Amino acid sequence: MGQIKDLKEALESSPGNVPLRRLLAEALENEGQLEPAEEEYKKALKYDPADPRSQLGLAKICHKQGKNSIAIVILEQLLKSPIAPDEAAALYAQLCRHSGEAPEPGLLESRVVQDDAGEPTDPEYEELDESEFVVDGMQRQASEDWAPEDVPAEFEKPKINFSHVGGMTSVKEEISLKIILPLTNKDLYKAYGKAIGGGILLYGPPGCGKTHLARATAGQINAGFIAIGLHDVLDMWIGQSEQKLHAIFEHARRNTPCVLFFDEVDALAASRTDMRASAGRHLINQFLSELDGIGATNEGVLVLAATNAPWHLDSAFRRPGRFDRIILVPPPDADARAEILRILLAGKPCNGMDAGKVAARAEEFSGADLKAIVDLAIEDKLRHALKTGKQESLTTSDMISALKKVKPSTKEWFATARNYALYSNEAGIYDDILKYLKMK
Repeated sequence: MGQIKDLKEALESSPGNVPLRRLLAEALENEGQLEPAEEEYKKALKYDPADPRSQLGLAKICHKQGKNSIAIVILEQLLKSPIAPDEAAALYAQLCRHSGEAPEPGLLESRVVQDDAGEPTDPEYEELDESEFVVDGMQRQASEDWAPEDVPAEFEKPKINFSHVGGMTSVKEEISLKIILPLTNKDLYKAYGKAIGGGILLYGPPGCGKTHLARATAGQINAGFIAIGLHDVLDMWIGQSEQKLHAIFEHARRNTPCVLFFDEVDALAASRTDMRASAGRHLINQFLSELDGIGATNEGVLVLAATNAPWHLDSAFRRPGRFDRIILVPPPDADARAEILRILLAGKPCNGMDAGKVAARAEEFSGADLKAIVDLAIEDKLRHALKTGKQESLTTSDMISALKKVKPSTKEWFATARNYALYSNEAGIYDDILKYLKMK
């Protein structure tokens, strides 16, 4: 009951927070308070009528109360959305079967709904069934234009290292323990039977240097670096996304030590329960098998991934041997902000500019926010120089004036993260968020 009270108090200050309202509805449902839970789902849908989780939650609550006709109507509307979860299809098929109604044509095609026992099917590794790959009513065909040996991502040797990363001392220590020390102490790790490799998930607000840190990690150990974006993997043709992902891992295995960096990994590793069709599920299964080194060895392959929304990641990725280290990359502290400003201002006319004074006023600013401040200050100077014909150096006052025009972008992220850390943190994954916010 304490959680319900806390959630209600949080919603008083943030009534339009749909994820928070869903959490309250789920808590009420767990306590057997079905009618209040139904009301909370309805309120959530007033703020976001297209939210699939709220629609599914409302349908479940209606089903539990025996309002199956209403549940069917809600599910039919939900299943017309391209982001409807498979769980919705499973419940819809079950309700139609029990009520004797025929499913609406077109709603259940291209979905894996139930097995012979009437339970939703969701094994960790699924067999590829090409009949499930349907886009806009047309079955996808395999392409012969791409060969597995064509690696879609660029291999590089970074020229930066940890000395080029301002602050982040604790984060660098964690990465060092997991990645750098095993490579510099190979014999010791071999004696203890500890494989060199593994995965680290970096998460935090956007613009705080996760990508820069990953590249610096590769440079610190003189390793190869492959940055993988969504466009490097996803392909419209059946099975090609999985082949591209496999080719990337194989390329890394042939060039160890190598750091594989997956940016915005939640786009490739989203929770399978949220997926409409099985195309994305097969890709996730391929990703998991590559991380596990099934049929190959990942010795010397170091996997870093970054996300702004770790709560959207499939829980299977957080198991030991995969992304078993989850590290918060917070906004830079005062010393780090000052160092970032010095790096950003290097080579620019700024004699006598006090980076420390500016940094002290830029609390909660990300590295990207600090770059925006520098850009604004330079633009103001350029405008003045074009009018007067005189070039002047940037001053502390110029930087502070520019700072007042920029608001820290991290606040919105922490407002969302705080709710997950407080109300969806049974395993303690997000304890670092609470520590940063001084709530623990």
